[in-house]
Amino acid sequence: MKPLIVLFVVFGIACAVTFFTVGHVDLMLSGRIAMAVMLQFTAMGHFKFADGMAMMLPPVIPFKKPMIWATGVIEIAAAVGLLTSLYQMTGKLLIVFFILLTPANIYAATKKVNLEKANYEGDGLNYLWFRIPLQVLFIWWVWYFAIAP
Repeated sequence: MKPLIVLFVVFGIACAVTFFTVGHVDLMLSGRIAMAVMLQFTAMGHFKFADGMAMMLPPVIPFKKPMIWATGVIEIAAAVGLLTSLYQMTGKLLIVFFILLTPANIYAATKKVNLEKANYEGDGLNYLWFRIPLQVLFIWWVWYFAIAP
């Protein structure tokens, strides 16, 4: 829920800033800024909650914590890429990244992982009713604001 709030609040702020600085709302730039800030926000979680996020990965995945840290770095790089002339390529790669993360979210839900507390007392499958549509929204957002233009 927090990433969604960050996404929408920053989008609103970016729309207002572009309006007051260039005389019109730059929706495409505002959308990319919002996603970039949201990615920075979620990347922090990869370092702050690395133990809990590592629990989201099935046992067959080796080097769980380094993989969590690496995905945090990927999110930081994607945030930067969305704000450069490489935003279309970054957007395409980011959509692939979001799709690849979906199985980890499904696994975490089936195991009731609470990533912030690093335990198995999370919301379970109810989490997916929010997370899967959220993932679809993120994919659509990146496509609309970074690829479609």
